[in-house]
Parts: sequence; C-alpha cells; structure tokens
Amino acid sequence: MMLFSCLSASAIVRAGECYAFLEGDTLRIGNSRIERKALWNNGHIITLSVTDKSSGKTIVSAGKNPDFNVNREKPSGGKLTVRQLPGDGIRPSRMVATASYRLGNLEVERDYRLYDRVPAIATDTRMRGTLDGVSEKETDAADRKNIEHAADMKVKPVTLLLDRLDLRGNHWHGHAVEFRDITDWNNNLVDRRDFISYRKTNHRGNILIVTDGADKGGFIFLKEAPCSGVQLAYKGADFISDFGSFMVTGLGIDSRDISADKWTSAYSSVLCTFGDGELSALKALRDYQKQCRILDANRDEMVMMNTWGDRSQDAKVNEAFCLAELDKAARLGISLFQIDDGWQSGKSPNSAVASGSFKDIYANAAYWSPDPQKYPRGLKPIVDRGRELGIEIGLWFNPSVQNDFADWEKDAATITGLWKEYGIRMFKIDGLTVTSKRGEENLRKLFDKVLEETGNEVMFNLDATASRRGGYHFFNEYGNVFLENRYTDWGNYYPYQTLRNLWQLSRYVPAERLQIEFLNKWRNSDKYPDDRFAPGNYSFEYVFATSMAGQPLAWMEAGNLPEEAFDIFPTVEGYRKIQHDFHKGTILPIGEEPSGSSWTGFQSIISPSEGYLLVYREDNPEETHHVSTWLENGVRIELTPVLGNAKKFKVTTGPGGTIPVTIGKRNDFALYRYRLK
Repeated sequence: MMLFSCLSASAIVRAGECYAFLEGDTLRIGNSRIERKALWNNGHIITLSVTDKSSGKTIVSAGKNPDFNVNREKPSGGKLTVRQLPGDGIRPSRMVATASYRLGNLEVERDYRLYDRVPAIATDTRMRGTLDGVSEKETDAADRKNIEHAADMKVKPVTLLLDRLDLRGNHWHGHAVEFRDITDWNNNLVDRRDFISYRKTNHRGNILIVTDGADKGGFIFLKEAPCSGVQLAYKGADFISDFGSFMVTGLGIDSRDISADKWTSAYSSVLCTFGDGELSALKALRDYQKQCRILDANRDEMVMMNTWGDRSQDAKVNEAFCLAELDKAARLGISLFQIDDGWQSGKSPNSAVASGSFKDIYANAAYWSPDPQKYPRGLKPIVDRGRELGIEIGLWFNPSVQNDFADWEKDAATITGLWKEYGIRMFKIDGLTVTSKRGEENLRKLFDKVLEETGNEVMFNLDATASRRGGYHFFNEYGNVFLENRYTDWGNYYPYQTLRNLWQLSRYVPAERLQIEFLNKWRNSDKYPDDRFAPGNYSFEYVFATSMAGQPLAWMEAGNLPEEAFDIFPTVEGYRKIQHDFHKGTILPIGEEPSGSSWTGFQSIISPSEGYLLVYREDNPEETHHVSTWLENGVRIELTPVLGNAKKFKVTTGPGGTIPVTIGKRNDFALYRYRLK
C-alpha cells in the first residue's frame, strides 16, 4: 500500500491513473473518465462541478452546501490522505482519498474511492464521537399547505445526507429505481419512477439517474444499501430532488449507533457520470458495479445443482443419495453440487425429519459436524467423488442469529474449518435477519474473517428469498445472490416469470451476480391443468437457457429426471465454454419484456465492436422478428451461432438497433456471437 498525505499542498498525488490533490482551497479528485471539483471547506467538501471526461460535459454546481450533512457544526482539522490499495483477488486495485475532519464532537472520515478507467467516485463514510440532532421522518408531500408566497416554497433542509449536488437549471429529468428482494413473497422486483424535478420530493430506491434535458448529459447516484424497505434507520426516502438539488439520504445509522470508542460506517454512495443516452448511463453504472467483485472464472462461474427444489428438504440427503446425485449431475454438465440444509448434525426449523432452531446453535457443539447417521465417513467420500467427476461441493450454512450474530467468530471458524478439511469454497448463507447496525457489522466481520483466513478462496451464495438481508447492492464483494425459490409442487414456477425477473434486474444489476433457477419440467404436471405456460410445455434445453445470462441453478434432484433430460449435456457443456466470456461483457436486456409470448433476450457488450446476443422466441406466432438491441442504427454486423436454433448471417441494423432474427419453433432460443464488419 502506498500512502501520501497533504494538508494544503498543491502537488498532484496520483495512484495509477487516479488522482486527488488540493489546489489552494479546491479539492480535485478524478481519473481519465471523471473529475469532481470541490471547495475543500476544511475537509467538509462542497462540490463545485462534476466532469464526464468521455463526453467533455461538465455539470456545474451552485456550491452552497456541504455534500455530507449530519449536523450544523463548523468543520475543523481537515486533512487529506491518499492511498493506493493493491488488488487482492476480490477487489481490483484502487485509489482511496480520505478527507478527515471534525464536526463539533463528531469525527468524520470520508473515503473517496476510484478505479482506473471507471467514470465513478464511490464515497464510504465513517463516524466516531457524538451525533446529535438526528432529523425526524420527512414531511409527506400530501401534508404540505398551499403555496401563496415565496416563503411558502421553502422546505426545511434534510439533516442526514450522504451526498448532494446543487445544480443550475430547471430541466432535470430523473428516474428512481426501487428494488425488492424477499422473493418468496415478491415476484415484481424492479420499480422505476420517472419524474421532472420540481419542488422537494422524496424518492425510494438504490439508483437515481438524472439527465439534463437541455444537453442530455447526466449523472447517477447509487446507494450501496439493502433494498429500501429493509434498510436500517430508514426514514422513508433514499433520494430527494428539489429543482436542481439532488440528495442521497438514509445513512443506515442513528445517533445510538455512534460512539466515541469505535468507528461506525454509514451506507456508501456512488456518483457516476455519463454522456448522451441511456446506454451511456447504464454502461457507466455497470463499469463501477464490475469493480465491486472480480469475476474469477475458476471461482465465480458455475452451473450449480441443489436438490432442495424437489421439496424433499432434508429427508433424503445422505452419503448414498449424494453419490448417486453426483453421477447424474455429471451427465448434465453440472460444475458445483450444493448440499442444502440437512448435511449437518443439528436440525434447522426447515427440517422435514425433526423440529429444530436457528437459535443457540453452539449449545450443540456438534451442530455443524456432518450428521454421523447420514454421513458416517464425513463428507470426504462426497468431495472425493465430486473431484473425480470434475464437480465441486458446496454447503448450506446458517449463521447463529441470536444477539446480532454475536457468535460470528465461531461461525467464521466453522466455515474456515470446513474449507480446510474438505476444500469446500461455496457456502450458501441463509436465515439472515439483520435488524441492527451491530448485527450488520458482525455479519461483515464474519465474511471478512473467512476471506482473510482462506486467502479469498471462499465465496458466499447470499439468499435473498426472505427477511432483512443485503439485497442487490450490498455485500456485493462477498459473492452472488441466490435469487428465488419456486416449486412445481406449489404450481408457482413459470420459466417466463423467472426469465422476466432476470430481464428486469439485468438493466441495473450485473446478471452474472444472480443465480437463476431452472426446474425439473416433468414434475407435478397436474398442478398446471390447461396452462399454456406450464413448465411441461417447454423443452428442457429451453428451460436451462432461460438461466444462461445469470449463473444457472439446477433446482432439482437429478435422480427424478427422465433419461431424455440428459440430452441437454452438449448444450450445458457448450455454454460452460463461453460462460465467462459472456459474463465479462455488460449484460443488458433486449427485445420485449418476457411475458410468455414475447421476443426477448439479452445482449452482452464485450467491446464497441463485439459481443453476444441471446434471443428467445417465446410462445409467439412470428418466425422472424425485428429484435431491438443496444447496437446503433445502420451498422453492419456478422452473427455466428453458438448455441440453440441459430444460423450464421450478416445484417445491417435498423432503427433502435433492430435485427431480424429467425427462430423456427415457439419456445426456442438462439445464442450468437456478433462482430461489427
């Protein structure tokens, strides 16, 4: 780690292509893609302008208010420190410029985090001391009185702000994007609200995209926090717009979380800039999101099988069952076999064979040892057989929940021990309920300790199906997201609906971080009488293909599959050969929203001249359809078939980047590699 300090120096401090320096009373932070210029204000900076260097557009701020606001104290003791942090296999190298200062009895450290060639500046905030005067919940717009005088227009400023831009102009167009997890209960996971900024208005969501209606440039605020409805100390809003002022609010802490003896972190915020058009905005956002965790081909890519999807719960899992499943999983092309709840001696509340609990787990010293009745030789025979077949073994794990994860060190030691004994690298983390800052901190300590002890080899599969968890924009550095549980037993699995959830999320969340299920389409056909979109009406190859833009999850027991199911092996094998290359690109939705009868799909943009197109013809009568893409109008491209019902052809794109795609059968797909000619 390289460390530089400056109090009022004018020397430019660089780390890679990133830089941060004081020029008189002005702080400049940036890289080759973005620059933020601010009044130093003793460390309590006030943004003056933000420049998108790719387009050359600069957004000028009125420069009246500090970006960060928690009290009305004057700043003192400002100091700027710049560090270059090396990559560690999880996070790439980055520059961190820290502004340290005091606001009365409160110490503040604001880390401005930048990566080479990424048009984003992330801000991580820590506080220590005393935080007084926390604001109450924001006044609802419906409770405000009529405006008859200029004084009536003034609204009391928000106290708690993570970041803000006070911009000139009256033509700011925005949209706030709110996300939902708790997917056992939610099947509509993305809500977008469009607006023209007017008087003070609250917005919910993790993402705010704002465009200048006059010259089309813009910026993005990303709030790195759980979904709005489950955030800590939540007061009903994540963003606030007020004509040209845009603010990030909701720190995830209150005054009780702050003390003089330790640093407490707020939620982080990220500022991205973009040029003209939605693609520019989405690529800027994705450029940053891909820095949160390095996508390692040998660790992060997978085609997983988990047998819980056939609803046997823990009734079947034992050595003989797992060995038989592994043999059949290999015939499908599976790369990782995950043993869910039931491998351990202790019993959870989800057990089908005995009542159990998630509380006081360590009262049973053998809770996380392999069940000696089910696995008399431990897990070694399973791991060894998997290794022979080229399949890794993963495990389900539920941290001890009582007292805000107070037993996090025991949990970390348990996971590390399983890694040391069996070489297990993937752990599904389930049963979380994070209701306090202390719980969040302890959970992070658990994850960090495991990564430290295992040299960053272990990866966590974070369940998003219930309770108060991390969602899509928090804990991203630790692994991927187990998105949803759907079961043919309950008649709630529809391939097009799972595809729709992935399609909607992929505009704002990296698809490669989402684990997407596909089920045994032959089971429980009686649960779908006369249903056009029943799983049984699709080929098994197509059902698998609906998960390919994400990380596929075979949510089933291989032993319950008919022999014809194993015919998909060539498709799975072919997919695994290009999986990492596909996921390296910026994956965005194309075509129409999946409805069961649409033409839909995904585009992976690897470079301006090449990428992949994954197109689905759902139950639609058209054999040829003009599919909208993110390509420009009038470019000549060559499409080479990779998988599915695809044939090589060349074409010139039409308006909206449309391409005529022919797929001869309903409910079929085509995966192409494209190159501009």
